[in-house]
Amino acid sequence: MDELKLIGDRTGSVPLAESAALAAARVRLQAEIAAAGTETVVPLRKGRRWAWTGAGAVGLAAAITAVVALAPVEQVGLEPPAAAADPVMVLRNAAASALKTQDTPPKPDQFVYTKTKQPDGERESWISADGTHDGLVKLADGSFFPLPGCRNGRAQVYKGDDPLEGITEPCTPRPGYRADLPTDADAMFAYLNADNADHSGEKGDYNAMGKDVVALANENYLPPAVRAALFGAAAKVPGLRAVDHAKDGAGRPGVGITWPLRPGDDLKVAKPEVIVFAADTFLYLGGNGTAVTASGVVDAVGQLP
Repeated sequence: MDELKLIGDRTGSVPLAESAALAAARVRLQAEIAAAGTETVVPLRKGRRWAWTGAGAVGLAAAITAVVALAPVEQVGLEPPAAAADPVMVLRNAAASALKTQDTPPKPDQFVYTKTKQPDGERESWISADGTHDGLVKLADGSFFPLPGCRNGRAQVYKGDDPLEGITEPCTPRPGYRADLPTDADAMFAYLNADNADHSGEKGDYNAMGKDVVALANENYLPPAVRAALFGAAAKVPGLRAVDHAKDGAGRPGVGITWPLRPGDDLKVAKPEVIVFAADTFLYLGGNGTAVTASGVVDAVGQLP
């Protein structure tokens, strides 16, 4: 048996990381080798190649495979193949990637612009950064509906897209810039599982939580720490599953993570929510029914980034 070929077959075509990035993996590998009880090391060709005899060859191959497949991307410098991805590790890597993104908070009078691809076409939204200015949503059919700002606890009432003169209703500002959300994964999980405006299901309805994660990630400006907490909280959901060959709403391929349905849910009605990340960077792409194709901060409704 060619032991090095065995190791090569195990690791496939995954590129090696820089030496410094492999430090943590090297320590783990050495521990795996020691635990496996590697047999005698024999030089096959002086100065060129070594072989591990006996069961140690298989143990070493398994140890290297474990390091390549299971170590976090930010520690090892590698990315797991989408078809064999660990859903928890994918979400942790997505959180790590989110922390590295640039943060340029919008001004209170600016708007968070988002274009999303949906099953019925494209949707564009201009959401007030602080929730007090009048925003707008443009639907796929070209129609619009207003997002009235909440000022002094009151918001304009509309009939269709026409304001009803002199008629307002109580409100709470819904900012597009969500610096109000938790920056800790545990706190974010508790928030997403509680009774509040961002939780659409009952406590313990994790598929609903998945939809809430997508909704928050789609049309809101989330500071890096908040976005990282969002994906870190998602990683705490029991029963997550990786999806092979996942695509977002725009058809872009990536690594998909799906949330479990509740026992007794009708599969004809309740569809598992899938969140999709780029396989190379782990940046958020969208859901299985939506895709964020453009986003940014603008000064006025109707402007594009």
